[in-house]
Amino acid sequence: MKKIKVLSVFGTRPEAIKMCPLVRHLASLSEVDSLCCLTGQHREMLDSVMDIFKIKADYDLNIMQARQTLSSITSRTLLGMDAVIEQAKPDLILVHGDTSTTFAGALAAFYHKVPVGHVEAGLRTGDKYSPYPEEMNRSLVGRIAELHFCPTVNNLRNLEREAVPGDKFITGNTVIDAMKTTVRPDFVFSVPELNELDFANRRVIAVTCHRRENYGEPMREIMEALRELALTHPEVELVYPVHLSPVVRECVFGILKDLPRIHLIDPIDVENMHNLMARCSFVMTDSGGLQEEAPALGKPVLVLRRETERPEAVKAGTVKLAGVKKQDVLALAEELLTDKAAYEAMAHAVNPYGDGHACERIAQGILWHFGLASDKPADFHA
Repeated sequence: MKKIKVLSVFGTRPEAIKMCPLVRHLASLSEVDSLCCLTGQHREMLDSVMDIFKIKADYDLNIMQARQTLSSITSRTLLGMDAVIEQAKPDLILVHGDTSTTFAGALAAFYHKVPVGHVEAGLRTGDKYSPYPEEMNRSLVGRIAELHFCPTVNNLRNLEREAVPGDKFITGNTVIDAMKTTVRPDFVFSVPELNELDFANRRVIAVTCHRRENYGEPMREIMEALRELALTHPEVELVYPVHLSPVVRECVFGILKDLPRIHLIDPIDVENMHNLMARCSFVMTDSGGLQEEAPALGKPVLVLRRETERPEAVKAGTVKLAGVKKQDVLALAEELLTDKAAYEAMAHAVNPYGDGHACERIAQGILWHFGLASDKPADFHA
């Protein structure tokens, strides 16, 4: 029997976290020849995830450059993918989510008339400039893809409203699958500063903030809120792995450097981040992935954005939109610190994003699409 040759293409750390469990699961199937291509849109942060999941790339475009632009990422990925597709001759190319790698990988597949499977399909804000460029990337990939693996029923309905053609599946999110590998009670942080934190007796808050649409005044307002939170709540410790973007670091260190109980550390790998969230009190972030990961650990999330393409979490009560204004961010953070009922309501809400079996559903969907499985996978429902 001829195997289905599946080429998974990704290039950033968030993509790798969510795709590595799938690559590993596909490799375990006798019906699939699983290949992996990295674009290297991120480098160090990407490689650490590959090491954790013990996955070696079959192809590596290594496109990352200092101060790279969206156009340069897209063009170098397109050119690099030409040779990869010609050599690998895949039956299906899998891309994930909404990065520039995602769009360029899908476009390259289209140019070579190779079917595309879109993992984490159907997320939408409805504003093509927020998040930028992610909203347009995922919308365009949706028009190219033939298989759409939607984490939730809401994502599926977004595609149906847009009349997007192709096979659609509700799978849950593969990041929940990933956490079965990464989160451990006996985990020792690779950053000594984190091992010294008193998680049992202090209110440790995990923070990330790096999105392009928050550059400038929004990020300054958020940093001022964090500054006041630390200065007025002596029980609080803020742990902020600061993104490597010079724009982000200039703003963050300019406002928060050398303040007591604010730990500004370099970016940490997925194991350290997942275990930090597992032990912290709550999470403040503009990241998409953390909105899905933290609820699986029973941690409330304050989203440092004006909108979210993950309304399921808001509806379920695991997430609240804090916005980007200092007083709004501060008010919601203080509510979680001082109102036990409000905290418990968010911490114990049902996670709408998965049960740890998304990879199995995606694999079953691929086999069904190619006629190697008789049944379409049953949809995930929270």
